[in-house]
Amino acid sequence: MKPKFKNALVSVSDKTGLVDFLKPLYQQGLRIVSTGGTAKTLRDAGMQVTDVSEQTGFPECMDGRVKTLHPRIHMALLSRQGNAEDDRLLLEEDLAPFDLVIVNLYPFEEALRKRVPKADLIENIDIGGPSLLRGSAKNFERLTVVVDPADYKWLAEADAVTLEQRQMLSAKAFVHCSSYDAMISQALAPGELFPQFSLGGNLVQELRYGENPHQKARWYQRRGALNGWHEAKILQGKELSYNNLLDLESALGLARELDGPSAVAVKHNNPCGAASAVSLEEAVTKCLASDPVSVFGGIIAVNQEVTATAAESLGKIFLECVVAPKFSSGALEVFAKKKNLRLLEWAGLGLRDDFWKIQTIQGGFLVQQAERVQQWNPEWKILGEQPSPAIRADLSFAWAACAHLKSNAIAIASGKQTLGLGMGQVNRVDAVDLSVARMHKFHPEAKNAVLASDAFFPFTDSIDLIFKAGIKWVIQPGGSVKDEEVFARAKELGVTLVLTGQRHFRH
Repeated sequence: MKPKFKNALVSVSDKTGLVDFLKPLYQQGLRIVSTGGTAKTLRDAGMQVTDVSEQTGFPECMDGRVKTLHPRIHMALLSRQGNAEDDRLLLEEDLAPFDLVIVNLYPFEEALRKRVPKADLIENIDIGGPSLLRGSAKNFERLTVVVDPADYKWLAEADAVTLEQRQMLSAKAFVHCSSYDAMISQALAPGELFPQFSLGGNLVQELRYGENPHQKARWYQRRGALNGWHEAKILQGKELSYNNLLDLESALGLARELDGPSAVAVKHNNPCGAASAVSLEEAVTKCLASDPVSVFGGIIAVNQEVTATAAESLGKIFLECVVAPKFSSGALEVFAKKKNLRLLEWAGLGLRDDFWKIQTIQGGFLVQQAERVQQWNPEWKILGEQPSPAIRADLSFAWAACAHLKSNAIAIASGKQTLGLGMGQVNRVDAVDLSVARMHKFHPEAKNAVLASDAFFPFTDSIDLIFKAGIKWVIQPGGSVKDEEVFARAKELGVTLVLTGQRHFRH
């Protein structure tokens, strides 16, 4: 039987399935050139291997930093099929062209995750590997390049590898290199935005669909991410959906802003309730009561261990997901009665790894720094009565909640509990109306309510509505050309304004 491949170059850090793939090819007459640990693995499996130093006639040097960077390797990679001059040169150098290259790169990501010292981290930056892959991928018309062990199975079963398949494997090799380089650049300069921007990811899983059933979707982990949703343990429930992940991210954003035991409810990528309290049980109860209608079918994020008591409260309504740093055994027993409820346990829930946010547009994408919301700042300007510590705490709470609503956004709160949220409106008056209506519907007896606005009030009409609702404390950034009119109206009505100088639009 004619061998599928004659001459292979093999150098991998991920040796999964390598022996099983290569051994049948070796038994058909495949010659193998390899390096270091890969060569040892293949020899231990009973295969004869030619060391790279034998191919090059030059020993590895500089502690292995230089081994495959040699013309006698790259001539065998880059020689063109049917090119007389290339054929003459190979014959003159007594070289056989490679027709199979199996390479994946040094485990930089693993070293990054282990937080190894910088000197060791640098040594996990592969130089020769990307050169091998780029040369091989460029020459896909003649040779087959493999970076992913998942491709071994179909390659072994195929009678031959077509040009289209080699081109696909070539593209995969370039992605492997580019995502590797993106990971390294972000590790060396985290949070920096250069004139060129690269992003690499590893597939976490295929999602059933995207925002709607007719849309395909995938979930990727950013390469080099030290913390993320991919590390959350799904303890029970159905597979996560695209919309679940977006809502979980929205809930997480606000949960991280709140102090003390806190719970956040999200629906359709907007918080619909939030509360902080002296215990998580109380925070959960207040969160669910914030808007008991909208929370149905929502996502809940909490920042402390879920107890059986908290689980009993959460189990009384239909929810899609609950995420927490930990669940007690009692809580798991309670939730076991709700088989479809997704429970995510994520110890790193409170750790940030979001230097930037990315949004695609036609022909490109936008990149911005991740949002951060200030807690109470003594430099904020107060127009009116000095707030008590309790009012300051509520203003800070409402300010954080408002920053995580879609604009135009208004958040009303009291006792570190949201009472009425108005979001996604095309004008600020409607947002105020919506938040006040929800407060009156669910919390008609509320006292000492405060209100936050994600951007300035362009006219006095919102201040009139706020006063009419019995609210005398407002936090907003200021900055309108009609600020003085707004300030004067607030003073006339006895409404205190806290000006932060920083808006929090969320689109």
